[in-house]
Amino acid sequence: METAVGETRVAASPETVKKFIALGCRVVLERGAGQTSGFLDEAYAEAGAQLVTPGDSQAWGEADVLLCVQSPSPVDLGRLRRGALVVGLLAPYANIELDAALKRCGLSAMALELLPRISRAQSADALSSQANIAGYKSVLLASAALDRYFPMLMTAAGTVQPARVVVLGAGVAGLQAVATARRLGAVVYVSDIRPAVKEQVESLGARFIDPPEMEDKPAESGGYAKQASDAFLAAQRQQLSDQLSEADVAICTAQVPGRRAPRLISEDMLDRMRPGAVVVDLAVAQGGNCADTLPSQTVDRKGVKLIGANDLPCSVPNHASFLYSKNLLALLQPTLKDGQLNLDLEDELIAGCLISQDGTIRRSDVLTPGAN
Repeated sequence: METAVGETRVAASPETVKKFIALGCRVVLERGAGQTSGFLDEAYAEAGAQLVTPGDSQAWGEADVLLCVQSPSPVDLGRLRRGALVVGLLAPYANIELDAALKRCGLSAMALELLPRISRAQSADALSSQANIAGYKSVLLASAALDRYFPMLMTAAGTVQPARVVVLGAGVAGLQAVATARRLGAVVYVSDIRPAVKEQVESLGARFIDPPEMEDKPAESGGYAKQASDAFLAAQRQQLSDQLSEADVAICTAQVPGRRAPRLISEDMLDRMRPGAVVVDLAVAQGGNCADTLPSQTVDRKGVKLIGANDLPCSVPNHASFLYSKNLLALLQPTLKDGQLNLDLEDELIAGCLISQDGTIRRSDVLTPGAN
């Protein structure tokens, strides 16, 4: 059962329990683990899972693999036998506490945040499956908080113009936000310094905000923009400020793994937004793309509503858990044969996200950067 505050997801669905059992595994589940996700104990029992009371010391001590959404506490990790494998969204970046617990308890661990972004990994890509949900839900939050309709409406009293939405960042969450806002009838603009995403944006019916026309445009490497010049960034900020001054909604999705989120909307930009406009900041837990946003809070700033939208997948726990559990199955299925786990360290998927093996830290560059 997940113990993190506000966590409503579960790492296994009745469907994936069946499939793990078919692979020769014995699946043990704490009672009530899936209740907040809409999965009842009876469904797990019918799928073949053995149900135990939360914190059952024997079950924890016998486990070869622990599937989780967020990392258990160091105390809970200490209940596992040495050599057990922990798999989940472990928040590994500069996580000194996790580093110490893995060493002390002699555990192996796979952090899904570090899964390589290659085509073969798509079915196991938990970050993308959860970002899709966050992008979708962010638009629903914005539409509920906005003082206007999203779609254009022609009524006897007059024509209502569609809402104008600006999406910052065209990654997985951003593109899903675009698609959802378009389905609701909004006019959508997208800001991203990577010209390569323009085609994806326009295929969804949105309008791409072309980067400023300057000689020193940032180049691109591996799908990510290289460092831009100060002049380019200043021109882009002015361009974005002009767009936001006409916007009803801004959806902020820009995040950098292991680093503070880039600040994209400043106090001055907020001052130009109309009262009644809404900003939804998906990066608020990493410092925020928007000034003044706070995690899990809605701030009224001079009439502009700033929504700190962290942990949005937890607000759609049934489908979030359904997708997340399938991500775990897709990752582990190739490593299981007749119920035995065999981690192939030559496999780039395994090597990329295996941060610890039997208590030996393999990714100190992530867990404790600068320690070596």
